[in-house]
Amino acid sequence: MKTLIGGAVAAVLGLIGMSIWWKPFLQLLAGAIPVMLLLGGGLALYLGFDELKDTWKKEDTSVDIPTAVDESEKYEKEIEELKQEIETLKAEKA
Repeated sequence: MKTLIGGAVAAVLGLIGMSIWWKPFLQLLAGAIPVMLLLGGGLALYLGFDELKDTWKKEDTSVDIPTAVDESEKYEKEIEELKQEIETLKAEKA
């Protein structure tokens, strides 16, 4: 209940203040809007550049994936060769 009464009083005082100081309010608004646009634009540029860097990193890692597959194939071939060598050594012992 206190919040409701406080909000109503603040709204009425704000309405009275805007009616009394309308021109200074507009001057303040005219000065604040360009600053907000400048800061918002700078933030958007920063976030866009950061997102662009992330996409560059994703493209770089996607290029590395085929080399990992090639290495795994190389190791699989090496394992098969070693298995065959072990089998021949077992056959020679027996």
